[in-house]
Amino acid sequence: MREGRVLVTGGAGFIGSHVVDRLMEKGYEVIVLDNLSAGDISFLNEHLSDRKFEFHNTDLLHEDLSRFFEHVHTVWHLAANPEVRVGAEDTRIHLEQNIIVTHRVLEAMRECDVPLMVFTSTSTVYGEALRIPTPEDYGPLMPISLYGASKLACEAMISAYCHTFGMKAVIYRFANVVGRRSRHGVIYDFIMKLSRNPHELEILGDGTQTKSYIYVDDCVDAMFFGLNAIENMKHECNSSDSSDSSDEPDEEGVAKVFNIGTEDTVSVRRIAEIVSEELGLNPKFKFTGGRRGWKGDVPVMLLDSSELRALGWRPRLNAEEAVRMATRDLIAELNFTQNTLR
Repeated sequence: MREGRVLVTGGAGFIGSHVVDRLMEKGYEVIVLDNLSAGDISFLNEHLSDRKFEFHNTDLLHEDLSRFFEHVHTVWHLAANPEVRVGAEDTRIHLEQNIIVTHRVLEAMRECDVPLMVFTSTSTVYGEALRIPTPEDYGPLMPISLYGASKLACEAMISAYCHTFGMKAVIYRFANVVGRRSRHGVIYDFIMKLSRNPHELEILGDGTQTKSYIYVDDCVDAMFFGLNAIENMKHECNSSDSSDSSDEPDEEGVAKVFNIGTEDTVSVRRIAEIVSEELGLNPKFKFTGGRRGWKGDVPVMLLDSSELRALGWRPRLNAEEAVRMATRDLIAELNFTQNTLR
């Protein structure tokens, strides 16, 4: 990434705050926009007094955004409602907080001539894929949750803006990301349930749901790795084509998609066992039954991340190691001990 001002939407959230940490380590000027509906300002405490850092408690759905985008060269757009389950209860949440917010961010970028977006998407855009592991070019894409549908709509809009207005974008489709600062998802849910009742653990579905889990540090590494690889390839192409006087626009790679995940999976039942082990508990498991944990749940998910791997990226932890590390992180963060759970 080139030097200058970078804007991060959702920068006080789980993954967003880790992206901010990395950007600050690299010496960028960072602007964070977050309404703290899912984020936590304490995740950014170490940066609040830094002159290169700005935080704005901003409603991306209603406030004027263009004033924040002046002189910005890259937008990391992570702001979204991350809860897959809520779409079945309120059908407007993902429309407003994901699709409309993304449109407003793109409009602010267009108005201020911001050339590059990094967008965080999801494995749920694939729906119940018939090809496992699932590659980026799998299709047709038929999401089964409103969350997945909203992210796919965002991807399409980003691609259209790139081709229409000359922007560039890197889109990352995540497996399940786990680790420090996570405040939703199966590991967090299990810990909270066991904090209320250490003798019995309710497990949504039949426990056989099997998915890929990636540790947050590995995920952020992959995001920066992919972006740097794209920019390096672009620089090499520009150097080799410097004698080409063609005025034709370069359409290839305008919006590049990468999967990010591990090469293995973990079942929900195994996650329940790991969380119980790390808490020093032996609860009775109570399954609600069925292949899905909730409406829109995808029972099997494993992404093919070979495109990023071909560029040299590898996760340091496999799926089970990521789950165990994330469990230890959250137990420490939430200050749970065996004594408090008995």
